[in-house]
Amino acid sequence: TFQKFGVSKFFVWNICRSPIAEAVFRKMATDNGVVGKWVIDSGATSDWNTGSTPDARGLACLRKHVIETDHRARQVTKEDFMTFDHILCMDESNLRDLNKKASSVKNSKAKIELLGSFDPEKQLIIKDPYYGSDKDFETVYEQCVRCCKAFLEQHS
Repeated sequence: TFQKFGVSKFFVWNICRSPIAEAVFRKMATDNGVVGKWVIDSGATSDWNTGSTPDARGLACLRKHVIETDHRARQVTKEDFMTFDHILCMDESNLRDLNKKASSVKNSKAKIELLGSFDPEKQLIIKDPYYGSDKDFETVYEQCVRCCKAFLEQHS
């Protein structure tokens, strides 16, 4: 048997960056034949967009790279901190919010880190493209590809 590792990526609204990261990671794990070792999900630190689909520009970016997603935004739960081995977030604000939430969970086992900490180009923060252009979503995609590839290589 093998141990299932959980990886989850969280962002405040869960409609821009994290759905891209989740879809990229799922595709890489599938392409590398290790998707069965992972529980892959994403969620938000707030409930603002619960149930929403990803931003249309993010979906267009993923389609351009032939990556599908059926993601719906959801809020992080206490169970996430007890279930997932890794919770990866996009910026310092996410990191603070998640660490605060985790501190109230008795049996939290999740290692909370910035997804950008795995970036070989050392771009630690993955900026929110919401108020930007299609190019900003492409930048998020490229960062997620680099970071997810490095994370997967390090943890497979």
